[in-house]
Amino acid sequence: MKKESSLRAFISIIGSPFLRPAALRSTLSVFRNFFFLQYKAAWRPGRYPVTRVDHPLDEKIPFTPAKVEIYLDFIHFFIRTQDFLIQNFKKRSVTRQTLPSSFMEHEKKFIEALGAVYVKAAEVYAKNFSTTNRPKYLAKFRFMVIHAFDPHLMCIPSLHVMVVILTYTRFRRIIADMGEEQAFASEIDAVRQHALAITEAVLYVKQHSINCISAAMYAMTSFDDLFHSEEAEAFARDLFINANDISKTDAEAIRNHIVHLYMQFLDQARMSGSDSRSAYSWEKPLLDFLATMPQI
Repeated sequence: MKKESSLRAFISIIGSPFLRPAALRSTLSVFRNFFFLQYKAAWRPGRYPVTRVDHPLDEKIPFTPAKVEIYLDFIHFFIRTQDFLIQNFKKRSVTRQTLPSSFMEHEKKFIEALGAVYVKAAEVYAKNFSTTNRPKYLAKFRFMVIHAFDPHLMCIPSLHVMVVILTYTRFRRIIADMGEEQAFASEIDAVRQHALAITEAVLYVKQHSINCISAAMYAMTSFDDLFHSEEAEAFARDLFINANDISKTDAEAIRNHIVHLYMQFLDQARMSGSDSRSAYSWEKPLLDFLATMPQI
């Protein structure tokens, strides 16, 4: 996937009358539901509830500034997968009449889903913001940018994790629907592995707690059939399996907690008698969890 280009994908999408409206809507959703919503709270401290969501096991993950490049790659990661799909499937699937093809419909829905994920997460943020203990590390320029532009108030659920889960699951589904799952098996695995690496990076750079990972996984299960409970548990079980800076005992404890809390959210949604897909009730387990944590 290293030969894929974010710039080429951007040009292809913006240059397509069929894809451009979806891209513009998703971009607007990102600004409205992340930047605007977060800055509104940051500029008016004390007006909105903010909860601290750290977990003791977070301390077992060493602060690793070198992981910041991977952490910041999550949107470029999403865009590069678009480039791969467009370069491999667009030409072969467009009809002679240049009408939107099956692939282009898939691609449009993929792009629209990014904006929808931000809307989903904002349903929690709008009611209760959350934060974690973040080191004031300014030795790298990228951390200076993070501290300057990220008020760090949107931790549960983690949008980084939601976006990378969306990326690898939709990427895999589109390739399967195009009948090329076997031919591109190595690319599918590479995309999933990078989704895991970004998820680990958000913990290494202390932008999130392990609680945030569980919340993001639950949010994605309520958002998309592709990330069902079996897929979610398999994803969590692959975190930190190759880490040489975390003990095997601690890594196992971290994975167990992520899975346990995820299942707790899922069970609470089911026990409430409401469908976890309901726009009116899916966020209740996360809001109930935030109510148990210390408020700032």
